[in-house]
Amino acid sequence: MTNIPVTTWSLEQTAPADLLPAAAPEGDVRIVRSEVPSPEFSRFLYASVGGDIRWIDRLGWTYARWQEQLDRPGTETWVAYDRGTPAGYIELDAQDDGVVEIAYFGLIPAFRGRRIGGHLLSYGTARAWDLAERWPGRPQTKRVWVHTCSLDGEHAMDNYRRRGFALFDTKVEEQREVPAPGPWAGAYPV
Repeated sequence: MTNIPVTTWSLEQTAPADLLPAAAPEGDVRIVRSEVPSPEFSRFLYASVGGDIRWIDRLGWTYARWQEQLDRPGTETWVAYDRGTPAGYIELDAQDDGVVEIAYFGLIPAFRGRRIGGHLLSYGTARAWDLAERWPGRPQTKRVWVHTCSLDGEHAMDNYRRRGFALFDTKVEEQREVPAPGPWAGAYPV
């Protein structure tokens, strides 16, 4: 395998007023919190959304590791459904001192380009800002941040910027080039 340069951008919002919401898409698109921690469902979302853009860091996780992540206080998964079918998700990860990271965000390939992503990002970011309302004992959110990279979808960075996220860090590192794993082995032609 060869190495490739990968640029990672870190972006943030430091006040709820920073959020610039997208319009809701037409049709029957709903966003629902997945309130029962389910490693099977979360792994399905992760592999289905990230399979074509080389999300591999969690593919080797055990069931117990998935459960541990999902059981962390302040971790939430919000799922966009298009006419009852999962279209994508946003995972929030509450950190110390009122910081919430958008750990994962994206759409299953068949649902991209239909204005669902901007709506899901807007909704999920608003849920990051009001996360303490659902988690007694958590401090009020003071900062919401996310990172994206040059391997992510071609519209990811533009979507974050249009939603009011401001760039605060950029890094370029060499990474081993890996084939897109797909949602299951052999899903994408080599």
